[in-house]
Amino acid sequence: MVEERITDGRRIAQLLASEIDGREDGALERLEITDADRDVEPTADGARAYDVTAMGPSQSRADERIARVFVHESFARLAFETGSDAASTAAEALDLRVEEDETAVQPPAVAFVFVESGAAVKRATTVVERVVQSVAADSTHG
Repeated sequence: MVEERITDGRRIAQLLASEIDGREDGALERLEITDADRDVEPTADGARAYDVTAMGPSQSRADERIARVFVHESFARLAFETGSDAASTAAEALDLRVEEDETAVQPPAVAFVFVESGAAVKRATTVVERVVQSVAADSTHG
């Protein structure tokens, strides 16, 4: 049986949200999908669908947006302002297309990671996980 390849940007973003929200282990346990636009429609430039937020472990530590997710006609795109270097490195190692924001003149730089099929969702989740680990390591050393 041949599975149909999922290349609908909105569906890919939904799968990614389910994967992130459904994980209760490791670095992903504190992540939540926030500010979701349930009626989002894909656009050529990408329409913001939701944010991926690390919830603060206590009131003394604020929640931190890890990425914003945008939907296009045939793919989803994650924009990492936090941990952009870790996102770029992880995405490249996992064979996901990554681009840097050419318009960023000062840090924080933005790394765009493209999720171009349903099959790439697990790899994109690993990128998110590595960014969370990097941000956590930076906060304990800085």
